Amino acid sequence: MSAENPTQKKTDGVYTFEMPQPIPSYLLALAVGDLEFREIGPRSGVYAEPAVVEKAAWELADTEKMMAAAERLYGPYRWGRYDLLILPPSFPFGGMENPRLTFLTPTILAGDRSLVALVAHELAHSWSGNLVTNATWNDFWLNEGFTTYLENRIMEEIYGKEYADMLAVLSFQNWQKELENLGAESADTHLRLNLAGRDPDDGMTDIAYEKGFYFLKTLEHAFGREKWDAFLRDYFDQFAFQTMTSARFVEHLQQERIKGNTELAESLQIDAWLYGPGVPSNVVRMESVAFAKVEAQLQSWLAGTPAKNLDVSNWTTHHWLHFLRNLPDSLSKTKIAELDATFGFSQTGNSEIRFEWLMQCIKNQYEPAYPVLEQFLTGMGRRKFLEPLYKELAKSPAGLTRAKSIYEKARPTYHSLAVSTVDKILNWEI
Repeated sequence: MSAENPTQKKTDGVYTFEMPQPIPSYLLALAVGDLEFREIGPRSGVYAEPAVVEKAAWELADTEKMMAAAERLYGPYRWGRYDLLILPPSFPFGGMENPRLTFLTPTILAGDRSLVALVAHELAHSWSGNLVTNATWNDFWLNEGFTTYLENRIMEEIYGKEYADMLAVLSFQNWQKELENLGAESADTHLRLNLAGRDPDDGMTDIAYEKGFYFLKTLEHAFGREKWDAFLRDYFDQFAFQTMTSARFVEHLQQERIKGNTELAESLQIDAWLYGPGVPSNVVRMESVAFAKVEAQLQSWLAGTPAKNLDVSNWTTHHWLHFLRNLPDSLSKTKIAELDATFGFSQTGNSEIRFEWLMQCIKNQYEPAYPVLEQFLTGMGRRKFLEPLYKELAKSPAGLTRAKSIYEKARPTYHSLAVSTVDKILNWEI
């Protein structure tokens, strides 16, 4: 249960849980299965099925470091324990920040701890989301924008500025992609949404996460990190275990930091961020020294340098994501095959890299990767991966036929939320 749980099974089969802290009822989760527990820190542990639990415990070993980093930045962790539950592959989300027990997709188990930024994100919700909660789904950015910002700061605290800068640039890329999907002038690109008469799920786009992150990053840049961190720490203290609206947040910001300075208020362009579309003109631009080196290697390869001669030493998942995202829209089969033979993208156990690789393979109709594509789509149900892959397949008649063939096999194994998403993409008829 999303609460305090026993770590040992009882012989009588009776299960009890306790949730002493108050929380707005926007999240309630129950998981049932053959689960085992492994301690990974003095306040943290992981639950998973027996076949997965040891791998999960190793992968999530830095959780306690993340908790300590978050506390240094934004005040005490107020929930007692922070445990994690690895769910089956059909779980449609990356993670769900259920209080005291984060639910996680097994797609983060890459075997090298390279995807644990997701854990930092869900942990950060223990401050933004669970401690101070959006009052309505129109204010969804107050949960996710804050949490994406806190995630970035936690990762910087543990892994350094260069690492955090890469995450920030990838975040901007995600924002740009969502603007393309929604339309740059769409009202759904506002931070403060109007979901009257609509399914709240319609507002759960990357805008809340990425535009929200960049709004707070821009405020940090305007006020200076020291003053901004003090503001945030006080914000979480003052509004702990309460709900928050966009208007109330702005009022608090004006009282504590703007203090009647009209010139400063105008420069922040708060209304443009909250109630306007697209990218406000005062957005702080993040750069990555590491990605500049990636781009240099990519250009070298495109100019004819063999892939095996590229300098990819010490590249992390984020380096590879940037490399793959910046490949040309059209590549010859020979060039794609060279990349796969050299770097083994089709065989990687890293779900984020495999996803980006498969997107490129669909665009370039690289048939040797089709069995891997089918394996990926039938082996997990995370909507973050399913939706773009099926959409890309559906762009061509042959791809649509392939998508429907795969989906017919996979559909019975998907969560109902994933089913409703893919049904619409493929115009599926039962």
